[in-house]
Amino acid sequence: MPLGETDDVGDWPRIRELAELAESEALDSLWVADHFFHRTPDEEPQGLHEAWTLLSAVAAVTSRVEVAPLVLCSAFRNPGLLANMAATLDVVSNGRLVLGVGAGWHDPEFEAFGYPIDHKVSRFEEWIEIVVRLLRGEHVTFDGRYYETRDAVVVPAPRRRIPILIAGNRPRMMRLVARHADAWNTAWFGMPDDRLRERLGDLDGALDAEGRDRGDLERTVGLLVRDPDQPGDDDEDWFSGSVEELAELLNAHEQLGLAHAVVILEPRTPQSVRRLAEAVRLSRG
Repeated sequence: MPLGETDDVGDWPRIRELAELAESEALDSLWVADHFFHRTPDEEPQGLHEAWTLLSAVAAVTSRVEVAPLVLCSAFRNPGLLANMAATLDVVSNGRLVLGVGAGWHDPEFEAFGYPIDHKVSRFEEWIEIVVRLLRGEHVTFDGRYYETRDAVVVPAPRRRIPILIAGNRPRMMRLVARHADAWNTAWFGMPDDRLRERLGDLDGALDAEGRDRGDLERTVGLLVRDPDQPGDDDEDWFSGSVEELAELLNAHEQLGLAHAVVILEPRTPQSVRRLAEAVRLSRG
């Protein structure tokens, strides 16, 4: 379940309440988006709390749920710094971190803070190789177009193999998923549709091209779930069924081989968290 947007649930006491409730209701994971803001041409920026700070705080007030970014933008943090951050948060969380990463996409925040918007995937390709090698305990010397390291190492080394999740749907990102990731995320969906099935097929093709077993990568999906009594538009990506229908939705994605669902709730309230938890229990029989 994602947390962190600075709307009506953006204050830390409410975020903490929802995180602790999600854990007590036996949900599996808590996720945080990584953006400075989101801005459309005709609107004021909509902001988010800084992802890693919030993840660290959530890790400190929980003990069981996995904590994860969905997903960290590679451009915002040097690969060596990020690898060290990941190793540290995995210690703080007692081995509960899933490191979700991606290349970024929202140009207005890149431009606002002076990050380059060109060659995002090429930059990510170098960045992720360095991060993966550092987190696997290597001393890394790398001479790329965008990044350089000289006998770089994370000390103390990670205590375990931190799972790396990559989000991306285009062919080059799919190949990098197949090459480096432990898990992959695609989003955002309601009921499974042809768009989702096409992406799953593209992933299988990328795994085949990299010579990797299709069963070696965990597939995850981002879902949009709105309470039935919550007003909203007619966007077909949002699912607004009953608790029983929500359980069926989760099962439908599981039947496609999707091992984990990251669910954005609308609204994000204690009631909606309990509703999701009940659907999860029903889906598991």
